[in-house]
Amino acid sequence: MASGEKWIVVAGAGSIGCYAGGCLALAGRQVVLLARPRIEAALRQGGLRISDLEGRDRLIKPEALGITADPAAALPQADVILVTVKSGATQEIAALIEAHARPDAIVVSLQNGVDNADRLRAGLGQRTVLAGMVPFNVVLSPDGELPLEVRRASDGKVMIENSDGLANLLDVEGFAVQTHRDMKAVLWCKLLMNLNNALVALSDLPLASELADRRWRLILASQIDEALRAMKACGIEPARIAGLRPALLPKVLRLPDWLFKLLARRMLAIDPQARSSMWDDLQRGRPTEIDDLQGAILRLAEKAGTPAPIIRHVAALVHQAEADRRGAPGLSPDTVRA
Repeated sequence: MASGEKWIVVAGAGSIGCYAGGCLALAGRQVVLLARPRIEAALRQGGLRISDLEGRDRLIKPEALGITADPAAALPQADVILVTVKSGATQEIAALIEAHARPDAIVVSLQNGVDNADRLRAGLGQRTVLAGMVPFNVVLSPDGELPLEVRRASDGKVMIENSDGLANLLDVEGFAVQTHRDMKAVLWCKLLMNLNNALVALSDLPLASELADRRWRLILASQIDEALRAMKACGIEPARIAGLRPALLPKVLRLPDWLFKLLARRMLAIDPQARSSMWDDLQRGRPTEIDDLQGAILRLAEKAGTPAPIIRHVAALVHQAEADRRGAPGLSPDTVRA
């Protein structure tokens, strides 16, 4: 798959989508960002700034960006469609792809959760749909700040299912991509870590500050214990997390703060201002992905007949915060554990 001949459409150009599309465009790929009107307007006015933990800081001027809010303008030209919408919009974007994209376009899900690729396949018939996983956080600049900036706030390589030459097309500076033979195992592994998204949202703390506090890590460890029990009962074996067996993760999270900071340097290598996408959703009064993260484990636990009281309680607190529409509630770890 020759890079100069293929058009890549990023369907859902929010924080992750703008970062991926920006890195690809800077590497000379033919890219169109399909975004909400708010993002489109900001990009047309001030362009896109791409930065990361390694010190890269690059600007794409508005005239150098392919950007639209019209699916009918973007999708027909796509050879590759990177789906970066939230899980709740998966069916909507599948319908738009079915209506406007060519039958031979390759669709790649770069979304949270374990079954979005399956949902896309259900809505796209015989089209090629590949699962993918983005391991890092991306911070989006506040509304009204120009140029719009997306900053990769943690490390890791994007993983996708193997497809002839696709990883080479997508693997560019600042956005490393590799293939993995068992993406389901990778997605279940990512889900374990994504159980922390809700704790960041409920605490109103930056991710690095929240993870550095053993009281919050104990809640995360309890959630992961419940998830691993349900997975084991259903015959699911998640992939290793940064070389660590998932079964050991709760033990590491329960270590004293000083020892955790010593042993988990890679996990704590995060931009000090980074939070989770769920925190951002609460701040903006939008529905969160709680039903695709904690909810996925609750459905699995119900099927397996295993208990998951901590996960159920965390999910209920997030649902309450959604209903209250007052942003991140700033709860204490004691309140969350109660």
